[in-house]
Amino acid sequence: MTKNTTGSLMRPTPLPESASHPVVTPLSPSVVYASDTPDMLDAQYEGDLHGYTYSREGHPNADVVAQAIDRMEGAPHMGVVTASGMAAVSAVLLGLTQAGDHVIGGNQLYGRSLRMMSEDLPRLGIETSMVDPGDVEAVRAAIRPETKLILVEVVSNPTLRVADILGLSALAKETGVLLVVDNTFTTPRAFRAFDHGADIVIHSITKLLAGHSDVMLGYVAARDQALNDRLRVFTVTAGMTPSPFDCWLAERGMLSFELRFDRAQSTAMQLADHLAGLAGVKRVIYPARHDHPDHHRAEALLKGHYCNMVSFEIEGDRAAANALARGAEGLRFAPTLGDVGTTISHPASSSHRALTAEKRAELGMSEGFFRVSVGLEDPSALCDVFTAAIQAATE
Repeated sequence: MTKNTTGSLMRPTPLPESASHPVVTPLSPSVVYASDTPDMLDAQYEGDLHGYTYSREGHPNADVVAQAIDRMEGAPHMGVVTASGMAAVSAVLLGLTQAGDHVIGGNQLYGRSLRMMSEDLPRLGIETSMVDPGDVEAVRAAIRPETKLILVEVVSNPTLRVADILGLSALAKETGVLLVVDNTFTTPRAFRAFDHGADIVIHSITKLLAGHSDVMLGYVAARDQALNDRLRVFTVTAGMTPSPFDCWLAERGMLSFELRFDRAQSTAMQLADHLAGLAGVKRVIYPARHDHPDHHRAEALLKGHYCNMVSFEIEGDRAAANALARGAEGLRFAPTLGDVGTTISHPASSSHRALTAEKRAELGMSEGFFRVSVGLEDPSALCDVFTAAIQAATE
């Protein structure tokens, strides 16, 4: 260790030398990085040298995660990892627009995305329109001269409707509007949005990519280098910095991502069919099923990958919903998705609680509506749990 003349410890304490290298990416929690000279620092900020300066502006663990998702998505430039999925959404909606602009959103977006578009953007002088992303002509009708972007989810949260991405991509190119795709539900395993015309791709890494309910991170990347740079600058300025520890955990989770996705998706297909045969279940929503309203579009877009999410609706009111949650023994009732264990969510009391009951009903979310994030349990055991839970709710 280095000491000064008074005997007190000085930074940095040198790492022990080793002829071998770590197998696991080292965790780098340092907030600040030292450069040798002012000229070297200038060269880093000017882009002539690659190096880290202050962790709000970037750190090694975030770059490792960004590069991993870049490879999955086929991103043309290194994306930006943010402190949460909503930070990534905010980077796009706030970092690329200004007062007087207009943006279009899918009318069945994640609840917080809906809230930002319906409450926060108008407060800042940015007008919004919410339109069915499966109806390209309705989206066309909503476009104005001041429209800057269209934000959609490939598969909507929580109603599992499938957007007409190919039609929207063609429309965006025709009109010069940016197409922004939230690919959280589908993930690059099921759908690579850049390959289908997206200008910007968003992920909540928190969910399936990290996959263990112990990480809070987001990701955003743009096809155009200038837009990508604007997003990066905005996230740094707004302090949307991801935790190095969360990034380190996310990298670990992504190593098993494809295995987890495939196993959970296979079980989700079995669970959807099982639920459809139970008394008391009004409807089951899963894109692989032929009774799904967008089944043919899902087949064309997703090529057999329908994700791990299943939604269903039972007869009854809040009392029935409470009974189902209590009766799902061994499963977590929680407003999340993508965990290794199956979780059950109730949009009326969680993600879409800010909407009125009438608006939720318009979107198809009653008190008996549930969303299931299927995990890695034994499929037959999981089906038995839901049989018991629905019996408890409907008897």
